[in-house]
Amino acid sequence: MESYFPLHDGVSATSLLILLFFFYSLLKLKNIYHTTKHTPPQPSGSWPFIGHLPLLGKLPHITLGYLADQYGPIFMIKLGVNRALVVSKAEMVKQCLGTNDRVFANRPHTIFVDHLTYKSAMFGFTPYGQYWRQIRKITTVELLSNHRIEKFKDVRINEVKSAIKVLHDHCMMENLRGNAVDSMTVDMKKWFNDVSMNSIVRLIAGKSMKEFYQGEIYDKYAKAFREFFELAGVFLPGDALPLLRWMDIGGHEKKMKKLAKVMDQIVDDWLMDHKKRRGYKNSQPQDFMDVMLNNFETGQEISSIFDTDTIIKANCMNLILAASDTSAATLTWALALLLNNQDILKKTQAELDKVVGKERQVEESDIKNLVYLQAILKETLRLYPAGTLSVPREAIIECTIGGYHIPARTQLLVNVYKLHRDPNVWENPLEFNPDRFLTSHKDYDFIGKNFEYLPFGSGRRLCPGISYALRIMHFTLASLLHEFQVLSSLNQMVDMSEDFGLSNSKATPLELILKKRLPHHF
Repeated sequence: MESYFPLHDGVSATSLLILLFFFYSLLKLKNIYHTTKHTPPQPSGSWPFIGHLPLLGKLPHITLGYLADQYGPIFMIKLGVNRALVVSKAEMVKQCLGTNDRVFANRPHTIFVDHLTYKSAMFGFTPYGQYWRQIRKITTVELLSNHRIEKFKDVRINEVKSAIKVLHDHCMMENLRGNAVDSMTVDMKKWFNDVSMNSIVRLIAGKSMKEFYQGEIYDKYAKAFREFFELAGVFLPGDALPLLRWMDIGGHEKKMKKLAKVMDQIVDDWLMDHKKRRGYKNSQPQDFMDVMLNNFETGQEISSIFDTDTIIKANCMNLILAASDTSAATLTWALALLLNNQDILKKTQAELDKVVGKERQVEESDIKNLVYLQAILKETLRLYPAGTLSVPREAIIECTIGGYHIPARTQLLVNVYKLHRDPNVWENPLEFNPDRFLTSHKDYDFIGKNFEYLPFGSGRRLCPGISYALRIMHFTLASLLHEFQVLSSLNQMVDMSEDFGLSNSKATPLELILKKRLPHHF
């Protein structure tokens, strides 16, 4: 765990202690009212001033899961000046995201939000209100509705098939070099990231990332997208104790400022290019950035807070980030789980051979008949949800959860990871068993109505991109497993260690040997 408390040169330790003592006294006075209320249990180990922040190490969802074992499915932690309610049982989650969904519809404002969401212009991080409703409506109708997803299916299908063809071409090159016949070693974690990112960027900006950039520039920008999720998962001392923000303990705010410039440059270039091109064509909008520009040109008023360019850039980037990283992470986990469970992998490919055959490629229309493949994605999202801890919400007003008083502005953290491993709901919860979604849990879906299973959230803040995500993930995984036999390059179990960040990604690369398994050629 990295240290949060190195002092900058020239800072007087005595002055800092006096400042902290004064601040701590103010906090104690502020909390006198709340101590008279029946509040949730609070774990021991809270530090003066900073509360439980030191407990949230490299993998907070694991730490909070251990605390749930000790203190129950609902407890409160202190993060400096902030309070966070942590829930991990379906009945408590239902009270928060069902009964009190509107109460917890807000997002807390953090240093991350300041720098990397255009000061909350991204609708995924913006406070609940009129602006959020308008942007979510535009996004849902113009990009993520079933009608739009079907209309632009050729875009994502072509991106996946193009990526598969690249793998085939590499296999042929290896063969020509005299290496193993029709096989090669591939970092599948990177491959999934590239496929996911290229697909959504093409829908948003009209061309894929590989068409915009090559070589080192492509790698630089792809890395920037990954860093966004890493920094989003950091608990900053400056958020817990705003008076210490100027110190930038750990240097994370400096990193955020630098990253924000890189990401803004990417999307600003796209926007300027779109504006130039609009003067030379009369066709209907072809991508989401065109749609956003069209909405403003027709006089639709969206916000008095953000300017037009900021709204377009922020929300195009929001969609790219949300769709690329989470889908890639889930596909990486799915393939790793299959490699560690060879019997399930064989059963999956047998289903593909039966439904699709070996004389043609997978089509998106095949997915509805690949019920075991669908179960694999469901089980992957149960064991390794893309967001192990839900994106924090914040209570607009005070409320009651589980008989406890919850003050206004309390942050809410749903430990989805712990929720999905509840032994009272899931038999052998640590076991990878897709069959459970064909039998005991066959009625569980992704839309947040079953509070025992929330890979995409629930309520007003439910992810609007569920349909798109499922289509791209199912089609990508089906195409890969149909075309290639996948083998561990080390001939051993795949390392399942997790990485740190908002999205639950695999810590290590997934380097595999791919071997062609079908007779046809491109």
